[in-house]
Amino acid sequence: MAGLASTFGSGAMTNSINEITTDAELMFLIGTNTTEAHPVIGYKMRQAARNGCKLIVCDPRHIDLVDEADYWLRQKPGTDIPLLNGLMHIIIKEGLEDKKFIEERTENYEELKTIVETYTPEHVSELTGLSVEDLYAVARLYATTDKAMLFYTLGITEHICGTRNVMSCANLAMLTGHMGRPGTGVNPIRGQNNVQGACDMGALPNVYPAYQNVTVPANKEKFEKAWGVSLPDKMGLKIPEMFEKANEGEIKAMYILGENPVLTDPNSNHIRSGLENLEFLVVHELFLTETAEYADVILPAASFAETDGTFTSTERRVQRVRKAIEPLPGQANWQTICAMSNAMGYPMNYKSPEEIWDEMASLSPSMAGITYPRLEAKGMQWPCPTADHPGTGFMHKGKFTRGLGLFQPSDHIPPGEMPDEEYPFLLSTGRILYHYNVTTPYSMGIQSVWDREWAEVNPEDAAKMRLETGSQVKVTSRRGEVVTSVKVTDRVMPGIVWMSFHYKETPTNALTSHHLDPITGTGEYKVCAVKLEKV
Repeated sequence: MAGLASTFGSGAMTNSINEITTDAELMFLIGTNTTEAHPVIGYKMRQAARNGCKLIVCDPRHIDLVDEADYWLRQKPGTDIPLLNGLMHIIIKEGLEDKKFIEERTENYEELKTIVETYTPEHVSELTGLSVEDLYAVARLYATTDKAMLFYTLGITEHICGTRNVMSCANLAMLTGHMGRPGTGVNPIRGQNNVQGACDMGALPNVYPAYQNVTVPANKEKFEKAWGVSLPDKMGLKIPEMFEKANEGEIKAMYILGENPVLTDPNSNHIRSGLENLEFLVVHELFLTETAEYADVILPAASFAETDGTFTSTERRVQRVRKAIEPLPGQANWQTICAMSNAMGYPMNYKSPEEIWDEMASLSPSMAGITYPRLEAKGMQWPCPTADHPGTGFMHKGKFTRGLGLFQPSDHIPPGEMPDEEYPFLLSTGRILYHYNVTTPYSMGIQSVWDREWAEVNPEDAAKMRLETGSQVKVTSRRGEVVTSVKVTDRVMPGIVWMSFHYKETPTNALTSHHLDPITGTGEYKVCAVKLEKV
């Protein structure tokens, strides 16, 4: 979100999901295992590829979509910026850039040219491990295709340079004019069903609802007037900063709703020590999660099936959600939050989720035209500024939200930690189809399909260590250790171990890196150094 917001003026997915099958002529995937992490969109990608849409997959791991791809760029982990710079170098060198689009709709192009000039195909080949021939072929194909959609997810953002990775994706799309039309754009796919909605509502440390910055005096004044309180003019803390201050004793209490940082956040032993150091912890949750075990008070939560309101999907589509049953705790989560607010001295009394939405929309220009009656028939995509506006299927038509698109080039930024003599393997992590973060480990049906962690190890490494599928290994980093089963597979390159992070019996994030993206605070889940020992 940070990378696209500063480049385009909006951090959301620029285009719509259905354009994959109706408009796109090429899909460029980088750092997204779509069929497992986003299976509905992944199915559409398969469908499009089988109907003639070109597919480029950039991923160090042999994900399922590689089998559908016209080109697979298997770059070394942590080399996405050199890869993207190398493609842009070729496009400019061969005169394939969209000169009209660059001149009319962008700024800072000369700086981009200067930086990518040094990323020759030969130099990029050395950095990434890719062939010069593939770099030329992919650059030419992407640049000369009329409608190309670029997709990325956590494989791009979960690096020490994640924000700069995103900016590089945006640079490539602007350079070739793949913006502001159906079947084009830069499309981050959100990780869970309402991540987009949570961000839209202002669940970020630097904005009010609809991304209105807290440091802008006019925004602060507007929300102070609406809410009848005095508001701070400084940004809040990101999650890693919260736990840092918890460990230091500066933050003494936390309220955690629907999140399990002990299992899902990087360097989880640091998370555990922060929770232990708190004076008071409230967890609002469906299950006794690993985080809830640290709580002084656990508030029972209502699930999606007990909830009335809205979810906003990855394509900016606001959709009505209607409860199937009454909340088992006796009240919905928003009612619990209101009760806490009232008890703490700020009156917060709403009759319904619709009333909450109407208040938010009245303060948010990009959503002012979305109402519950309009959502009854089908979802609507913001921006939707007025009651007669149909919503926006694709963004940045004619001009960017910020006016001109801003090229923000970057040089290569190596990962914060790489393998060495003591820790010779590179660990990368991600999601699997069968389990999903907080709630799915409690599903007996899913557990029966995939009941344990499998660390993927290349056959060359397995042979050297005399490992076979089913062998047990201890995986150790500078931060912790876990024991797991091994799956011997060429889905990973030699020297790389790949694991998911879904099993409390194998808390993979005890291993992951403490290094963070300096802009967003996102952890570097995709690269850290580990050693393996046969158990």
